[in-house]
Amino acid sequence: MLKVDSVQLDYNGRKVLQGIYIDCHENEVVGLLGRNGCGKSSLLKTIFGTVKPTFKHISVDDVVIDKGYYHNQIAYLPQHHYLPDNLSIAKSAVLLVDLNCWDEFATHEIFQKYQHKKPNQLSGGEIRQLETLMILYSCARYILLDEPFIHLSPIQATAFKEIIRSRAKTKGIIVTDHQYRSILEVSDRIFLLNNGYTNIIREAADLIEHGYINHLI
Repeated sequence: MLKVDSVQLDYNGRKVLQGIYIDCHENEVVGLLGRNGCGKSSLLKTIFGTVKPTFKHISVDDVVIDKGYYHNQIAYLPQHHYLPDNLSIAKSAVLLVDLNCWDEFATHEIFQKYQHKKPNQLSGGEIRQLETLMILYSCARYILLDEPFIHLSPIQATAFKEIIRSRAKTKGIIVTDHQYRSILEVSDRIFLLNNGYTNIIREAADLIEHGYINHLI
């Protein structure tokens, strides 16, 4: 189990994260909701190991870890594009995808269609699908997805929710997105980040109670 506890992060004297707790088991999807600027990305980067907070206690199977990216324990999909423009999609995939899963990965239409292209030849939505796919098929036991549905059409988002659920059969996945309906649909459990604290969301109505939304759509 990935366990994240007591994360404290300050920016310019402002407490961004405090009293944070979130956990994720392998074989589940955990959703992380919160308003823009509340610290969701900072929390994911802290778990991954690229942001150093004031304090944190992060462990995998009760073993404390400092950098989540060490030893392929955790993989992270950032909001920005990460694939290098000088490599074809296929060459990047060889570097990122778990070779034990290659045959399944390579069956996806988006990869078959664009594997010989470079990122600067593709649209934002096409790049996003490919980057998300590569992270989901990486060797990491735990996956952090920061707004995977951005630039995706409703049909594409639905397809990727199915892929996320499928990959969660062998991995633990934490996913955040501003499209809260997508997070509710794809997740087994939900946490809401609000005023620096995490709250457990047991049903959609809790989002109204915590002031995240005014009404259910």
